[in-house]
Amino acid sequence: MYWSDYYLPMAMFAALAILLFSGYPVALILAGLAVSVGLIDLIFQISPYGFSMVEFLNFVLRTFGGLVENLVLIAVPMFIFMGTMLEKSGVAQDLLHCLQVLLRRIPGGLALSVTIMGTIMAATTGIIGASVVMMTLLALPVMLEQKYSPSLATGTIAASGTLGILIPPSIMLVLMADLLSISVGTLFLAAILPGLLLAIFYCIYIWAISHLRPQMAPPLPADVGPDTHGELAMLILKSFIPPVLLIILVLGSIFGGFATPTEASGVGAFGATLLAIFNRKLNWAVLKDVVDRSAKTNAMLFFIFVGATAFSYVFRSLGGEDLVIDFIDHIGFGPWGILFLLMAVVFFLGFFFDWVEITLIVLPIFAPIIGELDFSNHVPITANVVPWFAILIAINLQTSFLTPPFGFALFYMKGAAPPEVKIQQIYAGIIPFVLLQLLGLGLVMAFPQIAMWLPTLILD
Repeated sequence: MYWSDYYLPMAMFAALAILLFSGYPVALILAGLAVSVGLIDLIFQISPYGFSMVEFLNFVLRTFGGLVENLVLIAVPMFIFMGTMLEKSGVAQDLLHCLQVLLRRIPGGLALSVTIMGTIMAATTGIIGASVVMMTLLALPVMLEQKYSPSLATGTIAASGTLGILIPPSIMLVLMADLLSISVGTLFLAAILPGLLLAIFYCIYIWAISHLRPQMAPPLPADVGPDTHGELAMLILKSFIPPVLLIILVLGSIFGGFATPTEASGVGAFGATLLAIFNRKLNWAVLKDVVDRSAKTNAMLFFIFVGATAFSYVFRSLGGEDLVIDFIDHIGFGPWGILFLLMAVVFFLGFFFDWVEITLIVLPIFAPIIGELDFSNHVPITANVVPWFAILIAINLQTSFLTPPFGFALFYMKGAAPPEVKIQQIYAGIIPFVLLQLLGLGLVMAFPQIAMWLPTLILD
């Protein structure tokens, strides 16, 4: 094939890159491009591959076969419901208070509490926007009241709130597993240690900066919390144990082989509802709000799924897949060169786009190449290279929430933060955490066992 045979898929991808900056809904851009380019080729017969009228019917067939009838994707609305219900049930507020009491004597104890709460909440919900807004409303006023540096406070909350994109049960991992045709359980297992590694890096940084510059993270008053050991035990029993039990129920049922991710998502939604009842926060207004917000979030995601399905089908039908493979062969990069190129592309796209757009656009295009990369001398021989690659993408995509100019977590935070917190302070606060994420990405790239040890140990 000649490069001239690829003019249409190249123009299609270029048009996508331009239109994504237009501000129009991404789902409409993807679907509109698919239909428009398909019609152009049908009328003018530009591509040697050809696009026929009957192929437009495949949009519907692929939507039903790949999305509507996909049982794995049922987990997405269930996990969304679970996260929204936990947000409204007061679990996070009680958990933060409990951790604040337990860590009050440690330098930077309040920031460490926020990080640990973000890690625990990440294991109960994969909705980044809800997590960041919730943690901003709960923790930021308290941290500012305790004279914390605004940059450290905002950076801690933003980074901790985005851990939900990586730590299971992440909605993004469910989607990635479906796109890459690998087990959701395998991807969940592979993400646990890298997610915890990032959380540990955050804690080490907070502890170090609190020692070196104590004025940035003043200690909490010694009288914070219960006066007796009995009251402390009751606080832990009421505020700390319930979310941990929910994590064990959801993830333990998956890893133990007792439930599929779809079934476990139902367990999580039911468990979150029970916690709301236990906290006496469940009423008709709350339930209606949770269902309404869950439905809208789910509709937004699946609308993008439908558009991306149509786009990827037309792109591949017109030779886009061959274009990518020929381009990779032409530049002559080895496996590591290709890997670094893909990581650089994802990191660059993260400055401008959300993880949904990046995942649904990049993965279908590069998926045929992923499994062909030979890392047999680097990745454990018993492991599949695809889960490792998926985790690298997931860690990389976490930075997309924090990197300006369009870091979505930063805008979520700015919208919920007090007026005196400036966007410049938020930008300054996230820089160390982005560097820590890149360090984590490099370590998982250099030592694949960080991601592949648990899947190899448990599944093999």
